This record gives sequence, C-alpha cells and structure tokens, in this order.
Amino acid sequence: MAIITLLSDFGLKDSYVAEMKGIILSTSPDTGIVDITHDIKKFDIEMGMFILASAVRYFPDGTVHVAVVDPGVGGERKPIIIKAKNNYYVGPDNGILTLASKNEGIEDVYHINKVDIFKEEISPTFHGRDIFAYTAALIAERHKLCSIGEKIDDYLIIEFEKAEFRENEVICKIIHIDNYGNLITNVHSTDLNDLKLNFDSIILLQFRDKNYHINFQRTYSDVSSQELTALIGSHNFLEIAENLGNAGNRIAAKRGDKLKLTFLD
Repeated sequence: MAIITLLSDFGLKDSYVAEMKGIILSTSPDTGIVDITHDIKKFDIEMGMFILASAVRYFPDGTVHVAVVDPGVGGERKPIIIKAKNNYYVGPDNGILTLASKNEGIEDVYHINKVDIFKEEISPTFHGRDIFAYTAALIAERHKLCSIGEKIDDYLIIEFEKAEFRENEVICKIIHIDNYGNLITNVHSTDLNDLKLNFDSIILLQFRDKNYHINFQRTYSDVSSQELTALIGSHNFLEIAENLGNAGNRIAAKRGDKLKLTFLD
C-alpha cells in the first residue's frame, strides 16, 4: 500500500485538509494517508521545514510527502516534485521540502507543469488540493515523474543558520519551540563532541539581560519540577527545557531568538 503524508498550515477549522484527502482517495483509493501536522504557524516555511525533516525518516521507503506552507500560492514560485534517495516530496519551491530531501539525498527535481493531466480546473489559491494532492496520488499510482513535470536544476534550498562556537561558549538560535515549550536549538549533538559534556555539567544560559545556571542532563525528569535543564532531545538537537513546565514561557523566548551558552564545567 502506498503512503502519502500531509503537512500544512491549514489548521482543521476549514475543509481544506479534507478536500486534499478527497482528491487523493478519488485518484488512488488504496493509498494510506498520514497527517504529520496541520498546525504549522501560518506562512512559517522554516517551521514547516523543520517539522517535515523531523518526521519523514520514520516512514517506509517510497512514501510521498506533501508539504504545503505556501504564502506564494498562485505566484511565480514553481510547484515541484523532489525525488530523493528513498522517497518523494511534493510542494511549492519555497524551501520547505529541501531540508528533509537533502538529508536523505536529492536525486532529481521536477517542475510540475504538464497540467493537461489534471482532471479539474486548477484554482490559483489552492494548489494544495488541485496540484500537490493530485500529484502525490499520481505518484502513488506509479505514474512516471516525467509525465507530470519537467526535470529542473534551479530550485530553492534554505539552510538553517549554524551555531557559532567560541572556545567554551556557543551562540545558538532557537529553531523550534514544541508544544511543551521546549526550546530546540540549532546545536546538533555532534557539535558537542569536542566539549566532552557530562551529565550534571553546568551551563550558563544568557538571554537578554538574564542569566540562568542550568544542568546538562539525560532527560527532563533528571531535574526537579519547574527546574530548567539542557539536554539532547529526540531529534538530536540541544534543547532547553523546564521539567513539568514551559521553558519558552519561563524565559520569554520565541523561535528565531539567539541564546548564549557558556559551558562552565
């Protein structure tokens, strides 16, 4: 059975997600559909990019991933398919697909422009339904990519800003705040190899005009309730968390803010 995943900033108040699923099931009735999330912050391409890249590695080979955070819908940006090493990515050419597909290994990219194969008139304001969902269903039905679009070499890749290391300190950026208020930074676990951090090592967190001395730990419950900690989260990035609390609210941080971390011991 083919699998199609859906990620968007549509929310669930309206019928948009259901319409996409209807197109998929009308075209490829035996396809399994999995919602990654439809709660991406409106128009937030980087958030969608991070969530997509976090989720896709847990799906079987051959999955078709549709990601629609598309503030440029109907404009000059291209609708594309990325054929990666093991999976397919369908969505707008605004960078949202490229982190996940680059992590996997991009093989080919196609501009979806052979619109004569589409059954319905294409709305200029809802490519998620009329182009991306339908394209994903065609791929699930094993249509050749060259029958859907033309191969291209010019497509947008967005890179996350890298953390800046200076001896025993790092200037890092919050790339995501999850539903628990955990501050996920752009420091990957491999970036910390040279620091030889041990559990219970002390880190000085500086944000705006406040200082926080926090312990580096294995998991949230290794510190007391409402105590801040630093740890390597499930996606292998350094995060700042508050056990049984909300670190984002605690230090009044938002995605995109920069933190200074000094490794004291």
